[in-house]
Amino acid sequence: MENYLGKDTKKLGFGLMRLPKNGEEFDLPQICDMVDKFLEAGFTYFDTAFVYNGSEEVTRKALVERHPRESYTLATKLAAWNKCETREDAIAQFTTSLERTGAGYFDYYLLHNLGEQRTKVYEDFGIWDFVKEKKAEGLIRHIGFSFHASAEELEEILKAHPEAEFVQLQINYADWESPRIQSRKCYEVCRKYNKPVVIMEPVKGGLLANPPKPVEEIFKAAEPESSCASWAVRFAADLPGLITVLSGMSTTEQVEDNVSFMKTFEGLTEGQRETLDKAREAMAAIPIIPCTTCNYCAKVCPMNIGISGTFNATNTLTVYGSMKNAQDDIGFQVKGRGKAMANECIKCGACMEVCPQHLNIPDLLEECCEKLGIE
Repeated sequence: MENYLGKDTKKLGFGLMRLPKNGEEFDLPQICDMVDKFLEAGFTYFDTAFVYNGSEEVTRKALVERHPRESYTLATKLAAWNKCETREDAIAQFTTSLERTGAGYFDYYLLHNLGEQRTKVYEDFGIWDFVKEKKAEGLIRHIGFSFHASAEELEEILKAHPEAEFVQLQINYADWESPRIQSRKCYEVCRKYNKPVVIMEPVKGGLLANPPKPVEEIFKAAEPESSCASWAVRFAADLPGLITVLSGMSTTEQVEDNVSFMKTFEGLTEGQRETLDKAREAMAAIPIIPCTTCNYCAKVCPMNIGISGTFNATNTLTVYGSMKNAQDDIGFQVKGRGKAMANECIKCGACMEVCPQHLNIPDLLEECCEKLGIE
């Protein structure tokens, strides 16, 4: 991969997913300013996707139509699971993305969000063969995929598809040892197969910009002038084998903050790593439901309740105090996986008999309903 990655330096990528708006419309003048400041600081990687509503069109207006094509690299994604009933529906996304962005070609083209039931859709529609054809035509420079599932499944995909040149993973200090996200385990699988990594969610959707108070106090004691978000980005950027670390920036101030510390970033000091270790310990000390997401309970639940997803959502609320993110977890991990809501529990107790953590799951689900407002 050295032919296009260059030496193994750490980079910052601009995630075009959380762009600023004025009401319902994108704030194009501010986005143009953000793009310009990012490029002026020497960074070049921009990331969008077919399913990021309006993002590809704004990318054309703010980036493609205003800067030489050789001055930046552009990544976008094909979501075969998104309202696609046929192969033609899926591959049409590629042509649409080219039209929306006006980029001519994509430096990095990703199969979007492989994992669980979504992986099979790409196989059934022959999308791997399609992107290889487009690479041969020069319309794609490098093929990869983004991933939100287990390390075991990631390894199966990399074994089946050696043509994948890179992987985009959710990695941050809060999820590094998470039994659900499996950041470290997934990263280690990519290292095993010599696949460079693009890191997404280094600030966990913005949650780590304002972490729990004990964590914030540790960071401020170590570096009073540094933002909490900078610690999160630097943790990710310190890992070897990266293409870039994406930050979904929403304001000019966020761009200025990120480029200020990433322009000269060459790696963490031992003292900074120790500070991050302390922050992770402080995060782990917050009392949460000790669910390991083994999902043994789900296999025996007669009501098909999204038990681990409900616990994860409640833990998000407990740790970060964000009802919005907790509701997003319910939407993705429970409703999005066809699971029943926690208020449908009939308290049969079957789940308790198989839980390795010996949790009183029915009572905990009742508590979750109260905290999450599930009636």
